[in-house]
Amino acid sequence: MVNKKKVIVVGAGVAGLASAIRLQHAGYQVEIFEKESMPGGKMHRIEKDGYKFDLGPSIVMMPELYQEIFELAGRNPDDYIPMEKLDPMYSVFFGSEPEDAYEISSDLVDLMKTLEKISDEDAEGFLKYLQKIYERFVVAKNHFIQRPFRHASDFYNPFMIRQALKLKTFDNADHFIGKYVKNERLKQMISFQTLYIGVSPYNGPSLYTIIPMIELLYGVWFIKGGMYTMAQSMERLFLELGGNVHYNVSVQEILIENQQALGIKVDDKDIYSDYVLCNADFPYAMKNLVKDTKSKGKYTDKKIDSMKYSCSCFIMYLGMDRKYESLKTIHNFVFSEGLEKNLTDIFDGRILDDPSFYVYLGSKLDPSLAPEGKDGIYILVPVSDLSTSEYEWNDETISYYRSKVFESLKKVEGLENIENEIVSESYMTPPDFESKFNAYNGACFGLRPNLAQSNHLRPQSKAKKCENLYFTGSSTHPGAGVPIVLLSAKIATEELILDDHGSKQVLHAGNN
Repeated sequence: MVNKKKVIVVGAGVAGLASAIRLQHAGYQVEIFEKESMPGGKMHRIEKDGYKFDLGPSIVMMPELYQEIFELAGRNPDDYIPMEKLDPMYSVFFGSEPEDAYEISSDLVDLMKTLEKISDEDAEGFLKYLQKIYERFVVAKNHFIQRPFRHASDFYNPFMIRQALKLKTFDNADHFIGKYVKNERLKQMISFQTLYIGVSPYNGPSLYTIIPMIELLYGVWFIKGGMYTMAQSMERLFLELGGNVHYNVSVQEILIENQQALGIKVDDKDIYSDYVLCNADFPYAMKNLVKDTKSKGKYTDKKIDSMKYSCSCFIMYLGMDRKYESLKTIHNFVFSEGLEKNLTDIFDGRILDDPSFYVYLGSKLDPSLAPEGKDGIYILVPVSDLSTSEYEWNDETISYYRSKVFESLKKVEGLENIENEIVSESYMTPPDFESKFNAYNGACFGLRPNLAQSNHLRPQSKAKKCENLYFTGSSTHPGAGVPIVLLSAKIATEELILDDHGSKQVLHAGNN
């Protein structure tokens, strides 16, 4: 019998689980070590008083990437992650009057009716925006987000430079949309989704307006049981394939000798393997798990601290004593009047005067997520990461944001009495994301995907200065968001298999 090569995966986040499944299926013996008691990383679940909430991600886009991991192993995804398409996809609220609310459909006929109510000129401009961004999406998909950049020459060559120029990345998202759409509300409805990956539309590269395009052209979906079903189902598939998971185990160190990863240290015990694939947040891992200075390469502690981080989140999980029929959709966005100031304040570290936020009611589609006849409400407020924030997180800060959220929600029809209808309440704050998930600086989406930290300039899956060590997750290329993190797992495992099959590249001294 052939001895299978052993791979240790550090962390059972989305990318860790997806990588483990891919490697186990490819014939490796894979073991996952996870500090929490359950799978999923930030795709966790909070259960309290009979209510169940997705802890972090909640919007399913690009469902084929979710399904691919099951199809790869010859399974029917519907047996693991039953999904339904949402229409309308979400509602948007700008104020207290009925005409201040919009339902956004991915059906083009319905969507055009909504846009034409705003103005014919903007409806026409919107179609131009879709065409322009779709052209760039095809370039990004084919040449950037599905491939690694192991060496500088993988990017710096005439063909790739030509492709990069087609992406026109030097514009920001808001300005790019503004060329085609003049109405401020419509512009905001399209551009705010850059926050899904933790970057502001006012200074994030215009390429990230592919996110609303993906929603509008391919739809938004809901997985029965909420997003946590995906985490549970990936764990189930991994175990079915013969993998092992160890929970409640904190990895202390990645063992490295002569710039080669040999395994991990857990509870002061050394556990050896042929390869280590790390799904812990890259900045945290480089600072805390990779202790060998040479193997860090350019990612010294000083470099990690000087890098830019995505925003964080303050999330409220509210168990309510009734159903909310007045909210027609499970995904809802409540915009403040001064959205630009709101977003600028997030990235400048200021406490928010008038926050915009997101409201999610999974129990509307899946009643099993709340006691009978009741709803659970999840409210997410984008806030500053801990390295930027000029204020501390304490009970007073929580109470401040809580009151701001209710002030806005009470203006929405059917939610006038919301504060008095709460029977259960819990929160996640930026320090919670840092302590529970080792999210560096509490940044929920990892390193900020600005130009200086994207594509070939983002940490890559293959460690540059250490053999047999690979990284995956939102701080590595291609970036944040569940579908993109699933691609990161695909890239990392392909890189590992490539090296294992003898295509090892010589480490070039000039490559940092």
